[in-house]
Amino acid sequence: MKVFLSAGEASGDHYGAMILRELQRRLPAVQGFGLGGLEMAEAGMERVVRAEDVAVMGITEVIRHMPHIYGEYRRLVRALQQQRPAVAVLIDFPDVNLRLARKLKALQVPVVYFVSPQLWAWKRGRLRWVQERVDRMMVIFPFEEEFYRARGVRAEFVGHPLAELPLPTSSREEFAQRYGLDADRPWVALLPGSRRKEVLANLPEMLTAAQALGPGYQYLLPVASTLPSEFVAGLLGGVVVTLVDDARAALHHARGSVVASGTATVQAAVIGNPFVVVYRVSRLTYQAARRLVRYPAEIPAPADEDGNLPIAMVNLIAGRRVVPELLQERFTGAQVAATLLPLLQDSPARRQMLADLAEVRARLQPAESNPIERVCDTVEGFLRAAERVAVRKQPGNV
Repeated sequence: MKVFLSAGEASGDHYGAMILRELQRRLPAVQGFGLGGLEMAEAGMERVVRAEDVAVMGITEVIRHMPHIYGEYRRLVRALQQQRPAVAVLIDFPDVNLRLARKLKALQVPVVYFVSPQLWAWKRGRLRWVQERVDRMMVIFPFEEEFYRARGVRAEFVGHPLAELPLPTSSREEFAQRYGLDADRPWVALLPGSRRKEVLANLPEMLTAAQALGPGYQYLLPVASTLPSEFVAGLLGGVVVTLVDDARAALHHARGSVVASGTATVQAAVIGNPFVVVYRVSRLTYQAARRLVRYPAEIPAPADEDGNLPIAMVNLIAGRRVVPELLQERFTGAQVAATLLPLLQDSPARRQMLADLAEVRARLQPAESNPIERVCDTVEGFLRAAERVAVRKQPGNV
């Protein structure tokens, strides 16, 4: 039984590997092929196209690499036509996957989409593509199920995979010994992002905030696997920061953190680490986003006094602002330090945020089986149905 899988980013590659392993545990005859990274390859998937060859970011990068990207896309389409999978699992990566869904629909291959593109925020015109091409939308945020179902899409909230992960097992003392830290001093984690452009935009003000908070704290900076440590180390400019390679453990042991908007904010929330959300982009990008981003009625997201809608996923899940957001001009080292300081102390603000983050984590964890198992339940259903059809078509069967 053939399953087509497509994931173009690191988190999707991780989820895709988990899905393939679980399917093969249930149905050893399952064979996976498609677009993926190293984890999916290690899980046994035939990589028709490597994720690292197509996962470029930014408009200029996409334009520059367009001939290569289109060539790789055509390779995927040819593989689909030749191998005719029984079902397809598309994971996030909408610019490629929503187009693949069109080809899959023409081939009458059922499409299961895991980790929805954020059509509820912008590019709402693509909703029609989902309505026409996706058989099951498996979403990881609770408000997404209501959004899609109200618009005729068969959607199911399965929970967020990060909420299912156990807390890190290393003790504070073990972590301190590994990185030469003082276990008796409070630590602050700095998470500037996983891409060079994000780090260049966000890290300088984080370092200024660390200087403003002073030497009473030690500062941890988890380096994403997508970044060379020497690149990050070269940006520290003499500020004493310890580079670590485990973001979840850093968040688990830190007293508080400064986190660039993105998946890391969900990590901090489910671990229960009080934090401040920051982000900075170009003025043109920011102004365009302010015009384009509009939330539907399913997301109660009131604007602040400057008319800015919340962007942190934690605040969207909660339906209110439970973590501070310092964006663009508000994102200064002094403002970050002043906002974070009460959260580092034994204060009412810290206790309230801990309670709010526990509520967010609970919303991300439905009572049923974990997200990967629920996705595989749906995929297995399509595989079983295809198997029954194949049996009926055998000579002598009616």
